[in-house]
Amino acid sequence: MRNDLTYKTPPPEGMSPVLERNIQALVERRRREQADATAQEKLADSITAFAGSMRFVYFHLAAFGFWIVANLQWIPGVTAWDPTFVVLGMIASVEAIFLSTFVLISQNRMAAEADKRADLDLQISLLTEHELTKVADVLNQVARRLQIDSRSQADLDEASRSIAPERVLDKIEETSRR
Repeated sequence: MRNDLTYKTPPPEGMSPVLERNIQALVERRRREQADATAQEKLADSITAFAGSMRFVYFHLAAFGFWIVANLQWIPGVTAWDPTFVVLGMIASVEAIFLSTFVLISQNRMAAEADKRADLDLQISLLTEHELTKVADVLNQVARRLQIDSRSQADLDEASRSIAPERVLDKIEETSRR
């Protein structure tokens, strides 16, 4: 992965070098996270991926369909081994327990990854807000120094005020309780 912004070939049309670099960094990060996953997590992800595929559906249609047809004695020469379908019900129930557990394991890992990305988004948003506040402050100073009368001076003054994110969160929580 490249850390600089120089490229031997230009990035694809409509893509800036910074955007291309960021995409490559995210792809590399995902590869590392997948490589760092434990054997249990990889197994749970594999089972979940298979359980969410059409091959899984086809396998169950064939297996359960054969089971049902055979135990209804619709196949000549095949003796029913589960005429009340109790065993089939038990197998399906145990399979559902394990599948739901594997899905939950995968979802927990994905939720942890989503939390990390949300934290990154929040940090970038806070940094952007801070930087824009500073830019608005500098713009205000330039306008005053050049004695430019701005019709939107109130907006510039408001934009140059620092915002405390914890106060914003408190206000959101307070408002949502009403």
